[in-house]
Amino acid sequence: MTTKVIWSIFISLFFTASINCVQAQSYKIELTISEVKDTSIILGYYFNKQIFVQDTAYTNSKGMCSFTGNKPLDQGLYVVYLPDKTYFDLLIGNEQNMKITAKKGDLINATKITGSAQSIAFLDYQRFLISKQKEAATIQDSLKTNEGNKVKTDALKAQLNTLSTQVLDYWKTVEAKYPNTFLTAFLKGLQDIEVPQFEAPANSTNPDSVVQFKRYMYYKNHYFDNVDLTDERLLRTPYLTDKIERFFTQTLVQIPDTLIRESHKMIAKTEPNPKTYKYMVQYLFNLFNESKIMGMDGVMADIGETYYLSGKADWADSTFLSKLEDRVQKIKPNMIGKVAADFKMQAYTGEFYRLSEVKAPITILIFWESDCGHCKTEVPKLKAEVWDKYADKGIKIVAVHTQDHHDVWVKFIEDHQLNQWINLSDPYNRSNYRNNYDIYSTPVIYLLDKDKKILAKRIGTEQIPGFLDNYFKIK
Repeated sequence: MTTKVIWSIFISLFFTASINCVQAQSYKIELTISEVKDTSIILGYYFNKQIFVQDTAYTNSKGMCSFTGNKPLDQGLYVVYLPDKTYFDLLIGNEQNMKITAKKGDLINATKITGSAQSIAFLDYQRFLISKQKEAATIQDSLKTNEGNKVKTDALKAQLNTLSTQVLDYWKTVEAKYPNTFLTAFLKGLQDIEVPQFEAPANSTNPDSVVQFKRYMYYKNHYFDNVDLTDERLLRTPYLTDKIERFFTQTLVQIPDTLIRESHKMIAKTEPNPKTYKYMVQYLFNLFNESKIMGMDGVMADIGETYYLSGKADWADSTFLSKLEDRVQKIKPNMIGKVAADFKMQAYTGEFYRLSEVKAPITILIFWESDCGHCKTEVPKLKAEVWDKYADKGIKIVAVHTQDHHDVWVKFIEDHQLNQWINLSDPYNRSNYRNNYDIYSTPVIYLLDKDKKILAKRIGTEQIPGFLDNYFKIK
C-alpha cells in the first residue's frame, strides 16, 4: 500500500470522525408540517410537572423549519407545540440529527421520523398504546352495560387482563431491542412493581390484616425499583414528579417522623448525581413547605436544617439561607409531639398563671386580638362549639390576648361570657411567645395533651370537636 493511499485513508477517517464529533455535540431537528406555514413552533421539554421552552423555530411557506443548536439537547421527553395549542411528544435520546414530517390534525398516526431509532420506537409505542386504550375503552363500556351478568363481565375482565399482558410484553420487547437507552429507562419507569402473594402465619388472629400489611410494606420498600433515581434524563419526563409525589402524599403514612426518614433515604439514593440530588432536595423541601397538612412544617424544617443550613445545598444563596434559618428557628419549638414552650403571664383579673401548671386532659391554647375581624368570629365560636360542649370533660382553654388594649379586651371577655377561660395577656412579648409559638397572625390555636405535648396546631374551631371526640374515645 502506497504512502499516498495510507494518507488518503487517514484523512478520510479523520474527516468522518470530525463529522461524528460535530454531530455528537450539536442537534438538528428538521420539521415539516405543510399546513402550519409562516409561524412559530415551540420545542419544549417536561420538568417537574411543567413544560418549559427549549427552542423556537419559524416555518417557511412550505411549513418547514429547523431546531438547531451547537450543544446537544439533554435527553428526555420533549413537546412540539403548535400555534393552535395542539402538540405531540418527541422522545430525544442520543441521536439528535433527525427529520420529522407531521400532519396537522393527526399528529401521531401521520407523523414520520428518520434519523433516530429511539424516537421512531417511541412513536410506534404511542400508536400501540393508543390502539390498546381504544380497545380497553370499548371493553369498559361493555362492562357497564353488562353489569349484573357475571359470566359476561368475567369474560370482559379477562380481555382487560389480556390487554395489560400485551402492553407488558410490548415493553419487554422494546427493552430487549434498545438496552441501555433512555427509551428503555423511560418505559421501565412507567411500570408499577408487582407485589407477590403473601400468606399470614398459621397462628394469626387477623390474617387479612397481616397479609395487607405485608403487601403494603413490600410495595413501599420496592416502590422505586423500576426507576433509577440517579438518571437525570428522567427529570425531563412528565411522570417522575407525580410518582414521587404519590409516594410521599398517598403511599406513606402522613406522620412527620415517617416522612422525614423516607425523605433522607430518597435523597441519599440521588447523591451520586449532583443534578438529581439537587432536584430531590429542592422538590421535597418545597413539597412539605407548601403542604396544608398539619405537622408538615416540621418535615420542611428538618430538610432545611439537614441540607440547606448544613451547607450541603451549595446552590442556595445567602438571602434564602438567612430567611430559612429564621423560619426553622421559629418552627422547631412548636412541632407536633414536642412539649409546648412554657410561659408565665398575667390574667385580666390580676393573678399570674404558668402554662405548665394548668391541669387538664386537653388544653386549648388560642392566641387572639380583640380588633382582629377573624378573631371576633372565631373566639365566640370556640366557646359555643367547643367550651360549652366539652367543659365537662375537664378541658381548659388558655386564651392569650396579644394586644395592649386592656379595656377592650376585658369588655370582650365579659360580653361573650369567657370568664371561665384562663384569659392572659403579654402585649410586649416578654415571654417570647411569638417566637416560641410562631405567632405572626391571629387567631392561632394549639391543642395540648395533659403533659403539654402539642397534639395539633393552627387548626380551625370547626376541626376541634372531631379531634376531641376521637381523642376521648381512644382514651
